[in-house]
Amino acid sequence: MLGFLQRPVVVTADINLNVVALTAVGLLSRLWQLAYPRAVVFDEVYYGQYISFYMKRIFFFDGSGPPFGHMLLALGGYLGGFDGNFLWNRIGAEYSTNVPVWSLRLLPALAGALSVPMAYQIVWELGFSHCAAVGAALLILIENALITQSRLMLLESALIFFNLLAVLSYLKFSNSQKHGPFSPSWWFWLVLTGVACACAVGIKYVGVFTYLLVLGVAAVHAWHLIGDQTLSNVRVLCHLLARAVALLVIPVLVYLLFFYVHLLLLCRSGPHDQIMSSAFQASLEGGLARITQGQPLEVAYGSQVTLKNAFGQPVPCWLHSHQSTYPVIYENGRGSSHQQQVTCYPFKDVNNWWIVKDPGRHQLVVNNPPRPVRHGDIVQLVHGMTTRLLNTHDVAAPLSPHSQEVSCYIDYNVSMPAQNLWRLDIVNRESDTDVWKTILSEVRFVHVNTSAILKLSGAPLPDWGFRQLEVVGEQLSRGYHGSTVWSVEEHRYGRSQEQKERELELHSPTQTDVSRNLSFMARFSELQWRLLTVRSDDSEHKYSSTPLDWVMLDTSIAYWLHPRTSAQIHLLGNIVIWASASLATLVYALLFIWYLFRRRRRVCDLPEDCWLRWALAGALCAGGWAVNYVPFFMMEKTLFLYHYLPALTFQILLLPVVLEHISDHLCRYGALAATPPWGYGSRGVLNGDSSVMQMGLGSQARLCRGSEDEANEGCRERKVADVHGRWGRPFGPGERQEQREGEGNMGRDPEQPVVRGRTAWCMAEINQEAL
Repeated sequence: MLGFLQRPVVVTADINLNVVALTAVGLLSRLWQLAYPRAVVFDEVYYGQYISFYMKRIFFFDGSGPPFGHMLLALGGYLGGFDGNFLWNRIGAEYSTNVPVWSLRLLPALAGALSVPMAYQIVWELGFSHCAAVGAALLILIENALITQSRLMLLESALIFFNLLAVLSYLKFSNSQKHGPFSPSWWFWLVLTGVACACAVGIKYVGVFTYLLVLGVAAVHAWHLIGDQTLSNVRVLCHLLARAVALLVIPVLVYLLFFYVHLLLLCRSGPHDQIMSSAFQASLEGGLARITQGQPLEVAYGSQVTLKNAFGQPVPCWLHSHQSTYPVIYENGRGSSHQQQVTCYPFKDVNNWWIVKDPGRHQLVVNNPPRPVRHGDIVQLVHGMTTRLLNTHDVAAPLSPHSQEVSCYIDYNVSMPAQNLWRLDIVNRESDTDVWKTILSEVRFVHVNTSAILKLSGAPLPDWGFRQLEVVGEQLSRGYHGSTVWSVEEHRYGRSQEQKERELELHSPTQTDVSRNLSFMARFSELQWRLLTVRSDDSEHKYSSTPLDWVMLDTSIAYWLHPRTSAQIHLLGNIVIWASASLATLVYALLFIWYLFRRRRRVCDLPEDCWLRWALAGALCAGGWAVNYVPFFMMEKTLFLYHYLPALTFQILLLPVVLEHISDHLCRYGALAATPPWGYGSRGVLNGDSSVMQMGLGSQARLCRGSEDEANEGCRERKVADVHGRWGRPFGPGERQEQREGEGNMGRDPEQPVVRGRTAWCMAEINQEAL
């Protein structure tokens, strides 16, 4: 039982010194003097603000993408003891002593450094030589733009790291599939692939392109797996379920985890609250929660409410009215009702208060006990400060002539009766008897007379409307839209029947204290929707560029300028690397198309394993470049040179692959083509019935002519040698092509394919010295 103590415990490990050396050099290039310059550099002015919010646990909204990248940067600040107290107000501002600059830039630098050995591993796992793998790693190591971007508090280096990690993990999983499926390493690399894909998407949404690329390659491999007759049905099903869980379910769970941690950390109200719904704001400490906590939950007849539009575009705003009226004649010559204006106002104001009135009663106070308002009830909305009722009629809206004007009714004693009845439609109701609830209920107001829905058009009114946003009546047939949905944000039970007392009541805050929280999934859904729908600022920037400018490096970005010494940091790539990588991509595309045409003609220039390796390298490297570059042509946002860096990384990986392929295949075949197949004393027979040709190339190489079945099946795993096409020998003087075609196809079935103008040969064995 204790026999193991009689022998020493020995642990052996294979250490690739190339990877160790590349990692060490990568760390040196990214970490050396990392704290220089000790000043805000370019987009650090934005990401630094988000780090400060994390340190103070204040909620913020960044429409550029999910929160995982920001949390990584904040982790560096937390490890360095940053308290969040720094004013991130301008590029070039000197950091104060309490800002741990080295720590804040550490994680992006580590990600950039580890991308170097990862490039080596990817090319090696693709099946290419050590020389090609080292070349790819060195190109990533010395590329100027990648070094610059990874030494600053920015997200591109982390995005590139997880893109490469996803590809490397999948390659290792795919290679382990051949030796040990369902082994611990097999599961490790498969699960790591899904986690890395989720991390890439969690940093920036453009990471989804690499995720889709990996899913596409995995789907092709799974399709081939289904056709493997050596596997049982149960085995195939287990393979498919494992891939579905690891590549679909786990990334979703990890992505949700990012938001869970994000919302758990940011629990306090902040400057970006207003873009979120009232319910979301009320779930945060302070801010709206401090105002709305303890408000009556159920809206009753006589309730005083503020109504916030759920759409929040172009800005969050509240239903509003004031004493001013619509002009009698608009600038375009159309007339109006000259009624009191109703708008949507993006600031809190006493004129945002409305009173929910029962049409059958005159009182504007809440009964005891309160009578709650339910789905389908008919109500009137009375403006709190002017006591006029919300109204719409068949008069064109000022800026949306196809919609109805919304106003507060003024009786001018003309033939324009009041039309101020509205039916309450609770959109998110659970039953038709649901009660209208504060914050929680999303409601629509449907006009009883015209069936129009109260809607925010979002168009800013002219000066006579104080640049507030237009509110209209939209026909119900247009269907559901967020701009037609409203929610009660602030709510109190009205107690004063007299107008003077009511005005004082509207100015006073609510007093009671009862908390109301949203579930995580409700908050996640809303935040995710805002991230996908809120448009960022698309204004032009002096360093913005187009995707066409990136390929040949026709642009750069000035990141930082020292105010005294004129020292500068520019994002500028290595033109030799960029041009070579672009050329390699073009060469790969041309060669791939050429090989496809040749294989269609049943001429296999590459052995099957070489062809599969070549195709997989193109799918991941050339495909990685394409999916990370082409979508930018369709994006309506301000673009910069650094957006090209993820695509450039994949393109750089392709460069040594193409060079090795040219060296190993095209140059070798070119050398063979320069030597006549029967030169230098060789003996050869070339006719329609021959099966063996011997060539003197320093030693003899035996080639066998492909059988008819082999020609039909594509030579399987053997090289096809084309005497005229591959070896490059033209017909000699006086030789008749027609005669050779006739000899070569003598006795062939007329229904079988005919090889015209050449004789096809399959290479069965070639002595290495002969090549």
